[in-house]
Amino acid sequence: MHATITDHRAEVAVLHLRGELDADTAGQLHATLAGLLERPVPRIVVDLTALKFCDSIGLSAFIVSKQVISSRGGWLSFAGANPFLAQLLETVGLGRYFAIFPEVDDAIAAAQL
Repeated sequence: MHATITDHRAEVAVLHLRGELDADTAGQLHATLAGLLERPVPRIVVDLTALKFCDSIGLSAFIVSKQVISSRGGWLSFAGANPFLAQLLETVGLGRYFAIFPEVDDAIAAAQL
């Protein structure tokens, strides 16, 4: 997995993930999220457009981060998931805890409302 971060208006960070997120790469995601969680109010859009696979270990990184994000008044949303990942997010119930958008621009626009 490869992760890059871009910042947008309204202090929204977009975390772009590419490749496969699994037990071997989850540590990298934890480290990247830790940096984003140092922000006073973490507002994070996770761009899943180029992520081909994610397992439960990868998803747990987002779930663990949610407590910190929520306690600071921030949020984390997902965008651009392929059909496999969209189904995975719904199957494990993350759609109840995180906003899921079809496109990154939709998630950023929602952040600015």
